[in-house]
Amino acid sequence: MPLRILHIVCLAAAAVAAPGLSFAPAAAQAQSQGRPARIVSLDLCTDQLLVALVGRERIAAVTHLAADPAVSADPGKAKGIPITHGAAEDVLRYDPDLVLAGPFGVTATVGLLRRLQRNVVTVPLPSDLDGVRAAMRAVAAAVGEHAKGEAMVAAFDRRLARLAPPAAGMRPSAIIYQVGGSVSGPGSLAEATLAAAGFRNKAADYRLTRGEQVPLELLVATPPDLLVLSSAVDEYRTALADNLRHPVLRRLRQRHASLELPWQLWLCGTLHTAEAIERLAEARVKIEARRP
Repeated sequence: MPLRILHIVCLAAAAVAAPGLSFAPAAAQAQSQGRPARIVSLDLCTDQLLVALVGRERIAAVTHLAADPAVSADPGKAKGIPITHGAAEDVLRYDPDLVLAGPFGVTATVGLLRRLQRNVVTVPLPSDLDGVRAAMRAVAAAVGEHAKGEAMVAAFDRRLARLAPPAAGMRPSAIIYQVGGSVSGPGSLAEATLAAAGFRNKAADYRLTRGEQVPLELLVATPPDLLVLSSAVDEYRTALADNLRHPVLRRLRQRHASLELPWQLWLCGTLHTAEAIERLAEARVKIEARRP
């Protein structure tokens, strides 16, 4: 089907299927000020920044994951907002004046929307704290909320500035251990989170498998000063997550410091990254207090 015809068909469907096309006063005011008033998010990370920066009257749709507490750090803020599963016709029914996307997942939809000359902004996935700040500013700029974006960055930096600094000459090791034995290695936001909390990522000390996993035997033989689990041991009742319930790991946690730090907090570059760093820093202070 030619793109122009597809566009017309989708907009016609929107007229009868998408009540969100009628403007609330705040959305109409935003449009009159040249700010987007019908925003669709196609990425879990942009979902969370969007709901933090914009009132829901300007949000046409977020992803189906946005209100899911199993994956989102902000499920309550997204509850009740219409959802999209990422198909182009699913997005076009809302006739958006801004589409926020991540670098992965719905590239075919993003490509089609751009060929239809829709306003699409792709927000990179952060790999460090500067990337977190850049993501906040990118979404804020796209939605026309520069001041709110700068306030968010300032709040992020204030929380980091309040952290207790590492003890002189001490930088304990830590590792983020996940389902299936996967760990977070160099160049990841998770490693940057560890570093900001005053830890050294012990993943570099292990000989990882091709799937970036640490065999349980190696973890037990040379454990980190802090073992960080990215989920509760009973959160995933699958065979792949049996490593988190292994008796050997349970005994290791009894003898060494450990922390359950939900991966939702550090998956995306949001203010929740600061919360993850704060919780890690608190664990570091306790480790330092126990050392002679």
